[in-house]
Formats: sequence, structure tokens, C-alpha cells
Amino acid sequence: MMTKQNETKPNRNSFFLTMLTNRFSSLSLAVVLALVFTCLIIWIMKANPLKVFQVIFIGSFGSMGAFTQVLQAWVPLVLASIGLMFTFTAGLWNIGMEGQIEMGAIFSYGVIRIFMDSTTPSPAVIIILTILAGIIGGALWALLVGLLKNFGGVNEIFGGLGFNFIADAIMLYLVYGPWKPIGVANGSTKMLPHALWLPQITGSYLSLWALGIAIAGVIVTAIILKGTYFGLKLKAVGKNNKSSFLMGIPTSRYMLISFILCGVFAGLTGALQVTAFYHVLRNNISGGYGYLGLMVGMLANIQPLVTAPIAFVFIALSKGASGLGIDLKLDSNLSGVIQGLLVMFVLVMDGVRRILTKKNKGARNG
Repeated sequence: MMTKQNETKPNRNSFFLTMLTNRFSSLSLAVVLALVFTCLIIWIMKANPLKVFQVIFIGSFGSMGAFTQVLQAWVPLVLASIGLMFTFTAGLWNIGMEGQIEMGAIFSYGVIRIFMDSTTPSPAVIIILTILAGIIGGALWALLVGLLKNFGGVNEIFGGLGFNFIADAIMLYLVYGPWKPIGVANGSTKMLPHALWLPQITGSYLSLWALGIAIAGVIVTAIILKGTYFGLKLKAVGKNNKSSFLMGIPTSRYMLISFILCGVFAGLTGALQVTAFYHVLRNNISGGYGYLGLMVGMLANIQPLVTAPIAFVFIALSKGASGLGIDLKLDSNLSGVIQGLLVMFVLVMDGVRRILTKKNKGARNG
């Protein structure tokens, strides 16, 4: 009798349990919590949260120029983020993405210097060679981190950070040394001839070629990771390295390949920074996209197609927040606070979801 009553009586906690264990609802709750805490911080700063978000929105989408700037910055961020999908899938943290972007830019500008004053080959061929050189530079720099990981026993986090410092040192040496233009004191090389720029939309710095490369990169990454045996095996390596090895998967090789593929996208990012956006080699050309890509990748949960909109939101926040200092006398770094809160709450809610799901399964099996 008691059993029948318990079966018919609704469980008061079932709704909350369902909400917390469902991926979509838990993610939505994380976003809501991040916005609530952001509003609280803004209120503590004695500002109007609605006005803050209004300024951010207008700064990102209030004009065609602002929107093209968002798209322009979205390209390198999404390329860096989808590159990290490969190492994330393999269970690795490629903290060295910043240095790999810089090496891609250095290799690219190095090739341009060779052909800058030459009439052959054609500008289109030089641009292609420049982008290929950037890809090679980023891939080689990432491969070194992978080799240290596999054969030197060096954790990829420490190896990546070390190579970031080395890439920074090489960049500083070049832009203030042998590649420094005569009579120029700032950390930047000579501006590229206009013929060696990727074509841009008139009146903006947005290149549709660069935008197309980014979109193609997202699609290709999604196909590789979700629709091929390579992606399946790489996921197995990330889930359980030892079991994958016992099943016959060469785990060390797959880890190295994941670093190389991540470096390919990092180098491509650096090459586009040179040919499509800045048109010079300069200090801090990576723009922090390697570190920001880590945050985007964590939010995307190794879903390449989800990476694109998340990266777009992050860039919109960063670009839109630039007007906070002028309009509301607030620090533009408030966008970084919002980004950090999003990552923190998504990770917390994902951990809660996993724990509750595991306990719920255990209770059912028990």
C-alpha cells in the first residue's frame, strides 16, 4: 500500500533534478547566474546594468563599421578556438597557442620580406606562400611542445608557456632589431605593400577571404572530429589514454597529430593577422586570442559548431565594452569580468550536472 502511494505521489525534487541534469537547462541556468552576478557587480559600481548592456550592444552592432570590426576580430578568435578543439579532444591543454600564433606571423612576414621587392611571383602567389609559411611555423612550434610532452615527460602546460616566452623574445628581437624600419621607434615592421594584402571590404579592415577561411575551418574541424575514424580515435585517447593504447591506438602519435593540427590553425591565425588585418609584424600580434580561445573552448565543450557563436559573443562583449569608459566612466575590462563569470558558472554547473547524473544512475541501479 505504501509503495503504491509513493509511486503516485509526485517527487517535489524531480523538477529541480531534471533541470540540473539536463545539459541545455543547466547551461541556461549558468548563463542566467553569470548575468545576475554581472548586474550585481555593476550595481556595486553604482552604475545602471541596463545602460551598461545597452552601451555594449550599440558598441558592437550600432553601426556597420562596428559590426565589421566584430567580424574582423571574430576570425582570429574562432580559428584559435577550433584549433584548440583538437588538443582538447586528445585530453591536452595547449597553453602555447599564443607563441604558435606569433611564430605563424613571423614565418609569414619572413616569406613576404623575401618577395617584397620582387615582381615575380604574382602577389596572389606570394599571399598563398605567406599563409602556407604561417601554417608551417605554427605547426612546428606546436610540434616541439608535443615532442617534449611525449618524449621528454614535460607537461604540455609548462612546455607551452616556455615556448610562449621564447616566441615573445624572438618577436621582440626581430621588430626592434634586423626587421625594424629605419627611423621607426615603435615595435613594428614596415607596412606591407597594398598588393600583398588580402582583399578587404571598402571602408573597413574586414577581409571576406579571411572570413571565408574561418567559416571553412569551423566546418572542416567539425567534420574531422565528429565524422571520421580519426576523430573517434582521438576522442578515445582523450577519454582514456591507457585503454586506447591497449586497444591498439598509437596514443603518442595521435597526441602529436593533435598538437600539429592545433598549430596549423594557430599559424593560420598569425598569417591572417599579417596579411588580412595588421599588414605589419608587431609585438603582441597574437592579441591574446590564444588565451581567450581556451575560455571559448571550455564553454564549447569540444563542439566545433558551438565554438563559432560563443566566440562571436566574446568578441561582441570585448568590442562593445570599449565605449564604457567614454559613456559611463567604467573600465572596459568589465567585458573580461562577464566572460570570466560565464566560464566559471558554466564549468560549475557542468560539474554539478555530472555529479547529480552519476548519483541518479547509481540510485536507479541500486
